[in-house]
Amino acid sequence: MNLKVLKIISIFGCFLLAFLTHFLYDWVPNILFSIFFPVNESIWEHMKMLFTTILLYELIEFIILKLKKIKVNNFLFAGFTSAILSIPIYLIIFLPIFYKVGENMFITLTIMFITIIIVQIINYKIITYKELHLDILALIFIIITYIVMGILTFYPPEADLFFDTKNEKYGINKYII
Repeated sequence: MNLKVLKIISIFGCFLLAFLTHFLYDWVPNILFSIFFPVNESIWEHMKMLFTTILLYELIEFIILKLKKIKVNNFLFAGFTSAILSIPIYLIIFLPIFYKVGENMFITLTIMFITIIIVQIINYKIITYKELHLDILALIFIIITYIVMGILTFYPPEADLFFDTKNEKYGINKYII
C-alpha cells in the first residue's frame, strides 16, 4: 500500500466515520462529547462533527502509516489544516444550495463527500511537502479550536448557522420560547 492508496481509503474512512460521530453524543450524552460531537441538528454542529471526524481518522491513519512504515512530513499540521479547512469548504458549497432548496440529505451527504475529497488532497500535498516543523503549532490550534467549539456549543449566537430547525433551539440547551 502506498500513500496515494491510503489517502483514497481515507476519503471513504472519513465519510463512514462521520456517520458514527454524528450520533455519539446522542448515545453517550456528556460534557466531553458535547465539545467534540454534534449536540443538535444545526449546521454549526455538523461542522464540528466534520472537524472531529477528520482528526479522528487522522489517528487511524497515523497507526496505519506506522505499521506500514510509510514516512510522511507535517502529519499533525496536515491533519489540523485539512480539518479546519473542511469547515469553510463545506459551507461555501453547502449554504447557497441550502438557502435555495432547503435541507436535502442526498445533497448534504454529497457535499460532505466532496469536501472530504478536497481536504484529503490538501492533506496529501502537505504530508508530501518538505518538513515544515509546525506540528506543535497545529496542536495548539487544535486545542484552541475545541475551546471555541465548546463555547459555541454552550453559548451559541442566535444566528442561522447555529439554529437547529428540527428541535427549534440553539446549542445544547438554548430553546426558543
